[in-house]
Amino acid sequence: MADKIHQAGLLRHIFCAFNFMSFLLPDDLFHLKTITMKNLIIGVFILSIAWSCAPSHRVAATAKPPVIKTDSTEYEIIVIDPEFDHWYLLHFSQAKDYSNSYYRAKNQVGVNNWNDYFIRNLYPNIIDNSIVYDNSIDYGIEVNRVLFWYFKYYEDQFKIRLLH
Repeated sequence: MADKIHQAGLLRHIFCAFNFMSFLLPDDLFHLKTITMKNLIIGVFILSIAWSCAPSHRVAATAKPPVIKTDSTEYEIIVIDPEFDHWYLLHFSQAKDYSNSYYRAKNQVGVNNWNDYFIRNLYPNIIDNSIVYDNSIDYGIEVNRVLFWYFKYYEDQFKIRLLH
């Protein structure tokens, strides 16, 4: 019984909305098709925008493979300077590659000098942050290599002694 009352109320609302809109309809049928087509296109456009802006209810974890935690930690270095990549490609070669222990020793010197310049505010326009580098942690040869060559890049570009 309540379901029939709800259906009747819904039909009454639809009928009232149709009667309300009926006085807006023009007498010319061609004009009616034009207005209807415009309204349809606008309605589809609005619905597509609303649908694209709706939050997604997908679970992101299902797309990623499961991660197995191990005791080893991987480190990554990201250099934001866009000129460094070009300079690095021009200056680094496998013939100039060193061992990880060499990079670690040189990087410790470079980090100490960098942080000293930062603390003393010697080059405030060039060195505007400190570097946290713990020599007891093995960051891996890739990180140590890039950091070493980044110090070389700074020495070459800005004539600042970092690795000496």
